[in-house]
Amino acid sequence: MNGRYICLALPLLLAACAGGGHGSWHGALQCAPYAREHSAINLRGDAASWWWQAQGQYARASNPKAGDVLVFRSSHRLPSGHVSVVREVRNNRLVLVDHANWEPGEVTRHAPVQDVSPRNDWTRVRVWWSPVHAFGKTVYPTYGFIEPYGPGNS
Repeated sequence: MNGRYICLALPLLLAACAGGGHGSWHGALQCAPYAREHSAINLRGDAASWWWQAQGQYARASNPKAGDVLVFRSSHRLPSGHVSVVREVRNNRLVLVDHANWEPGEVTRHAPVQDVSPRNDWTRVRVWWSPVHAFGKTVYPTYGFIEPYGPGNS
């Protein structure tokens, strides 16, 4: 497929991270149901809404741990946000995640995500884009990490 068409289609395909299920225009493979099935976080709805839904149910943090869910904010490129499951913390600026539909219609495992925030608080990240074998140029805003246990139970 021509790279130009991939660039044009990417924002539309990433919009399919709603938690609605099988009724989306892109089918059943969406990031929110995938993250729910592959983590200990049981939230529903659009990916970006998970951060606020987690309040009082799960701990939220600005530093990653394996098993956490990284929550991307809603943006022009990600209208419903995005969620990824942290599989490994490599260092204070790099994690490996598993997520669905970052690459359209695919599950990506052990994808590098890099913190590029000025304060090292994971509020701005770049994500590995396999088709070009490099980090994407876009910087995505995030809320942080939802931890798979209740507040105060770390």
